[in-house]
Amino acid sequence: MTPIAQHGDIRTLLEALPYIREFHGRTVVLKYGGAAMEDPALREEFARDVVLLKYVGLNPVVVHGGGPEITAYMERLGLDVEFRGGLRVSNAETVEVAKMVLIGKVNKDIVLRLGRHGQSAVGLSGDDGGLFRVVRRTAPDGSDVGFVGRIDRVDVDVINHIAQDYIPVIASIGADRDGQSHNINADEAAGAVARALGAYKVLFLTDVEGWLRDPADDTTLVSEASADEVQAALEGVGGGMRPKLQACVDAIHGGVASAHIVDGRVPHSVLLELFTDAGYGTKITPAP
Repeated sequence: MTPIAQHGDIRTLLEALPYIREFHGRTVVLKYGGAAMEDPALREEFARDVVLLKYVGLNPVVVHGGGPEITAYMERLGLDVEFRGGLRVSNAETVEVAKMVLIGKVNKDIVLRLGRHGQSAVGLSGDDGGLFRVVRRTAPDGSDVGFVGRIDRVDVDVINHIAQDYIPVIASIGADRDGQSHNINADEAAGAVARALGAYKVLFLTDVEGWLRDPADDTTLVSEASADEVQAALEGVGGGMRPKLQACVDAIHGGVASAHIVDGRVPHSVLLELFTDAGYGTKITPAP
């Protein structure tokens, strides 16, 4: 008789059980981006993972960017593409392209994919129901980056209302008090949503194994660190990793139990990080 599952599969299920019990009913914010969003096979795996989280009793909330697609559309339109400190320099035209791509295309693709795998989802942006109110911000070096916003307020009632019956999928766009739309770094948006919701965990999918102290050396992966340790190291971090780490620190200081940076290039990395003893990526926690 053919066994239903190999012993390793059974061990994996048993290993996941205490984590499923611990996380039941908890809110988990997932920042979705990078290769996990670009590769067709990984897009399907991510959708299945999120649906599984919902079925085992967690409350997943997806916050997404769409940087590569925004860049591709900007280049097709002949618009300049520039980043400072991991932030996209955004004039009015850039913001219009970002809204078109994030809200009109990427968000709806995610919603449809989650529905196809068994859970209804509702797409939102920071403009919907006044979900985000933003203030204009500068790059880490103080330079002007245009219409790039920092979230000043999150209306959690909007998210909680949707989350009762659906998986919220939130695009990182929001407006200021005067109604001017701003591009928002998706990592910062995910951290702000996690803080406002009092989420148990926030996970950031990226295109590296986790936080590498030396970006050129995979052996320098930090598997676990305190928020204070990350804060002390931030001055020496550049590129797209800096806003991720800052969002992790802000989330922890805002009451989130742990923040995780995981490799979105690996299928099921979200489940590996949440439901296995070894974990997968970098885990950031409050100071011991």
